[in-house]
Amino acid sequence: MQCYNCSKLLCRETMRCLLHGAASNMMRHNAASDYSAAHITAERRFMERILLIEDDDILAEGVKMNLSLAGFTAESVSDLKEGEKRLDTEAWDLLLLDVNLPDGDGFSFARKVRSIQDIPVIFLTAKDMDEDMMIGFESGADDYITKPFNVQILIQRVRAVLGRYRIGQARSQKIQTGNLTVDLQSWQVLKSGKELILTPTEFRLLKKFCENPGIVLTRQVLLEEMWDKDGNFVDEHTLTIFVSRLRAKIADEQHSYIRTIYGTGYMWTEKNRNEEKQL
Repeated sequence: MQCYNCSKLLCRETMRCLLHGAASNMMRHNAASDYSAAHITAERRFMERILLIEDDDILAEGVKMNLSLAGFTAESVSDLKEGEKRLDTEAWDLLLLDVNLPDGDGFSFARKVRSIQDIPVIFLTAKDMDEDMMIGFESGADDYITKPFNVQILIQRVRAVLGRYRIGQARSQKIQTGNLTVDLQSWQVLKSGKELILTPTEFRLLKKFCENPGIVLTRQVLLEEMWDKDGNFVDEHTLTIFVSRLRAKIADEQHSYIRTIYGTGYMWTEKNRNEEKQL
């Protein structure tokens, strides 16, 4: 969206107008033209999820609205404590982070996040000095955007960062799911940054689940996956034991990851336990 006053920059006044419906016609026009291709692309990407940590509520709502129109799933929190909680309990594809927040600074928070999770970070801040930008990139940022900003440029830079990140993941063959990082080359699995020890069979099961999120895998499919690799026969009782052991190793208070579909098989889910109970 463009500001009526400056024609380019996304500012709080523009957001206030948008949120009260003064620019509804412009929104419909942009949604029908500028973002039509983005919606198609987003469907192929399964709606990449973006978490925004921003204490300016009006600006946060405006950014979320524009990201949603561009085909992303965007949510926001206003402080680092809540942001850390959401990052620990949910799966996100990108973090948009302010620097000056009520309960700390974004630079330190970014260092902490990047030491635990492999998630791209873009700073969205009014701190526009060269020294601040250098600190931001040293903190692990993938990009640094100063306020006020052009919302179209913000969206394009978000897409660029996500595109580079996807290429990097493909090259490294790493899967980030919830608080788990699965390295398909080294067979290493990290849970909140700490290594998990899995047997070869447990790792193959985990790989199969991670590569098919949200898809019901029948017991027969999983049996074939386990049998074909070793040439050994695995019966359903043994499969149940392996799944149970894997679940015990990767689950935590927030995630069970492997959901049992009674009478059919299993499904990998990144939803937290509270969301699972609502299903």
